[in-house]
Formats: sequence, C-alpha cells, structure tokens
Amino acid sequence: MPKQIKAVLFDVGGPLDTETIMDREIDKQIIASFRNHGLAVTDDEYATVNRWVIDVFAPKTYHSIMWKIAKGDQKLIDLVEAELMETVPQRNELRGDFELRDGMPELLARLSDHGLLLGLAANQPTVAVENMDRLGILKYFTYQEVSGTIKLRKPDPRLLLHSCEGLGVESHEAIMIGDRLDNDIVPARMLGMATIRFVSGRHSNQQPRSWNEAPHADVHTVEDLGATIRQFIANPPNTSGDDGPE
Repeated sequence: MPKQIKAVLFDVGGPLDTETIMDREIDKQIIASFRNHGLAVTDDEYATVNRWVIDVFAPKTYHSIMWKIAKGDQKLIDLVEAELMETVPQRNELRGDFELRDGMPELLARLSDHGLLLGLAANQPTVAVENMDRLGILKYFTYQEVSGTIKLRKPDPRLLLHSCEGLGVESHEAIMIGDRLDNDIVPARMLGMATIRFVSGRHSNQQPRSWNEAPHADVHTVEDLGATIRQFIANPPNTSGDDGPE
C-alpha cells in the first residue's frame, strides 16, 4: 500500500517561534557574565565556540557553550548559568514571550483545513503552549504536549513517538518539521518520517555527517514550507532504510 501522509509534527523554536531576539540576548548575557567574572571572551571567540557546538551536535546548546568557554570550570559555569536563568524574565519581556513567525498562522489554518493532523514535537516548557494559545495558533494542534509535560527531550526519538501516538498515526505517516539536524531531523529519520528542515537561526549552517542525517527537504520561507508539505502529500519521499546498517 502506498505511503499516506496524515500528520505534520512541528518543532516550536525555529519554525513557529523564530527565537531571533532570544538567541541574540542569551549570547549577550553569557558573554557579559563571563567577562564580569574575570574571563574575557571576544565576540570572535564566542562565535568559534558556537560553531563547534553546532558541528558536534551538542543537544543542549548553551550548556555546551558555557562548558567550552569555561574549560570545565564548574564553579564558573554555575555562576554564569545562574545569571542566565535570572535574566529570563527580561528576555521574555523584550521579545514578547514568543516571536511568532510571519505567515505561520495562515499556513497552520490551511493545513488543518486540508485535514492534516498537527502535533507538537518540541523541547519546550509548558509556558510555550500557553503562549501559543494566547497567540491563537494552539487550536490548530491536535497533539499539544511538549517536553515540559511529558518529561522527554529530543534527540530522544521517544518524544516523536509520543507525538505520533497522541495523533493516532504511525511514524511513517508523519512529516517532521524542525530547524536542527541533531534534535529534529536525525531522530525523525530513525523512525521513518519524512523530514523538512526550516533553515533558520543559530543552526542554519549545521551540516549532516552522512546522507541519513540529511533532511528530505530544506526550506527558507513559510511559503516554501507549505509548497513542500503539499509535494510530500502528493508524492511522499522514500524513507525506507533510514535506520539501516551503521
């Protein structure tokens, strides 16, 4: 029987929430904290560490950035992380809590009207779901759980399986949309999902280390995303063998 796409899973940070302001302000805060504690970090040095974190597929970006800069000095890391957490309210106020991508509400409405099941597959606190409700887009999602509620985090593929189970579909009947190869594309391909990378933000230049880590499609705009989803519905990509020999 030919494969049929029934559902679309969305990461939140990147595709839905651009996180542009958040990423910028987090970087500024980390650099300032290290400097305030006597470790001068230049912008170029920080950029090099950020590149390394992305290249090695570090699951927790900011933890790895702090670890690399501090060279494992846990006392210093704890100080910088504490200051990063203390300044969360200021960053959220600055960015209005959620940086909704232009055109995304209209696309979600069209996908829902088309009869596709929409679900979340995101490493996010529960407040992200509340913000989506406030912005009027949560209503389009049948499955609304995130890592903060189910206590699983990508790249653990069980988070994606949980999303599929919540929608009542098999993994090969779903498309996964995310901005990261390591957290989104790789676990989705392990489960036989069609994958679309929304090239955006910090991980825009992340590169696959082999063909089975590459997305089935890259998109750069909401318009391109809609067109690619339609293409995949009409002609689903071949995902067999994604979990083949090492």
